[in-house]
Amino acid sequence: MVLTAAMFAVYESTQGQPNIVVMTVTEEATANIEDVEVVAVESNEVQTAVTDELPCIISKFDPIMRKVGEEEGQDWRLMSAIAYHESRFIENLQSKQGARGIMQIRPVVARHFDVPVESIDDTETNIRLAGMLLTELDDMLHMPASTPVADRMSIILASYNAGIGHVLDARRLARMEGANPNSWDEVSHYLQLKADPAYYELDEVQSGKFTGSRQTLAYVREVMEKYDQYCTMAS
Repeated sequence: MVLTAAMFAVYESTQGQPNIVVMTVTEEATANIEDVEVVAVESNEVQTAVTDELPCIISKFDPIMRKVGEEEGQDWRLMSAIAYHESRFIENLQSKQGARGIMQIRPVVARHFDVPVESIDDTETNIRLAGMLLTELDDMLHMPASTPVADRMSIILASYNAGIGHVLDARRLARMEGANPNSWDEVSHYLQLKADPAYYELDEVQSGKFTGSRQTLAYVREVMEKYDQYCTMAS
């Protein structure tokens, strides 16, 4: 799934500082909710800090989503749309790949952000890690401020799902051929072309062949559709 495959593997340097290694992501890494199985989690491991400050409109996690979204600079409705797609808001969910919780966070993501792996089962921490990852992806993509919001969100979601390495490759290919690397239509086109050796063997491609474009395009489309729905429900 997403954060699962997300963007990197983390290893510890000799100084004990995390280093990022962009990974090539396979189709198996783009599993969605249908590929997830519920694994029992001890009730004392799941700590959902829901407050009553505002009415819940999308889910019972609205207060946490709002709080984390504001603190991490993310649209809480987009984060809610990701949660819906990843887990249908089920807290004690665990995938076959080891992703856990409402946002399906993998231990590698927790370690990257220097968060104890056992904290993944805390729902607020789970959501916060997703927010932190979205922010980091946005920073790494270096899209100009003039990028339309829908394009920016879609490119970030594709990075969240397929791995930022493949998205960076697609943007480099777009730039090489005079297309707009900040347009989701163009980026999605070149993501699909990364299954063609005429493209993935080019010097501009650093993350190799990508055969998961169908899953990634569907993921972006479905999350954005849910986000649009949530925008009509909540401000």
